[in-house]
Parts: sequence; structure tokens; C-alpha cells
Amino acid sequence: MPFPAQLNIQSSRLAMRTVEEGDLPDLLAVNGDDAVTQYLPYASWQSLDDGRAWLVRMQKLAASGSSLQLVLVEKATGRRIGTCLLFRLDEGSARAELGYVLGRAHWGKGLMFEALSAVLAQAFSDGFVGSGALRRLEAEVNPANTASCRLLERLGFQPEGLLRQRWHVKGLVYDTRFYGLLRDEARGAAAP
Repeated sequence: MPFPAQLNIQSSRLAMRTVEEGDLPDLLAVNGDDAVTQYLPYASWQSLDDGRAWLVRMQKLAASGSSLQLVLVEKATGRRIGTCLLFRLDEGSARAELGYVLGRAHWGKGLMFEALSAVLAQAFSDGFVGSGALRRLEAEVNPANTASCRLLERLGFQPEGLLRQRWHVKGLVYDTRFYGLLRDEARGAAAP
């Protein structure tokens, strides 16, 4: 029951599709911004070579069926403004983790809510993974990233605990807030 190899999801302002090499220049502007990557477990990209190395990792994970990396394309401009990742698929439990990133110029416009609402609706639909659907999605967020915490809660994710000193990244040790969303809870909550 692996993730689909290719996917294209539409919302009113965005197209979410499987990431490609041609997306990297726009994604460099997103992932090369220290404000954007502040709470993420990787360093800001310094060049397209960093983007290419990232893409190779994402393609290997996708080939295993355990990960699905989508790029968010703004329909009005054609620019790639962020990404959404479904990863660590646990087939037996029909569960996966969610990650996302959005370029700073697009913060506060409801775009990530729109994107994730559409992705959640697809992920929880029958036939998304094999002949079934995901039953549960999880996300970890640095508690200092209040905007991300609010986004997840608005989508219907429930805070399920604090994982103390969970990560040591960029020379810092920090806690993460753990969130979960069940398929039955998402039906109404994920409507764009």
C-alpha cells in the first residue's frame, strides 16, 4: 500500500503535484530563506546543488513508496511557493507523517491551509494508498512555531503531547509538540 508515484491535486489558488527538477530554482528562494527554515530540521539551501541533493533524497524515498513530496504551485503566477511532504508511511497502521514549508512572501494568506485541506482530503480518500486510505496523520512542530501550531489545529489536528528535548538541530535542543488527525475527524475539518 505505498503512496502513489505521481499525484496532482487542485485547489482554488494552487496546484499540488509531485516535485520535479524544474521546481528547484523557485524552491531555492523558499528553502534558502533562514526565516522559512528556522524551525525546520535542515539548514537553509545555499545553492541549487543543495536543492539537487534534496531532490535525490526525495526521489529515493518516493521510489520506496514511503514518501510523497509535493510542490505547491500558485496558479496565478506559475511560481512554486512551497512544498508538502507525506512521509514515514506505516502501511500496517495506515498512518503517515506530514511536513510542509511555505515561502515567506506567501505567509498569512491562507495558502497553506488551502493546500493542506486539499491534500488531507485526498490522503483520507479511498484508494489513496493501495486500495485503502490513510487512517491517521501525524505532525511534529516546535512549540515556538506558533503559526504552524495554529494551522494544524485549524485543520482539526489534536495536540497529543509534548516530546521533551526531541531534536538536536542547528546546535539547539528543543521540544516538539506532537499532533494527530484521524480520518473520521478530518471529513468536515479539511474542507477548503
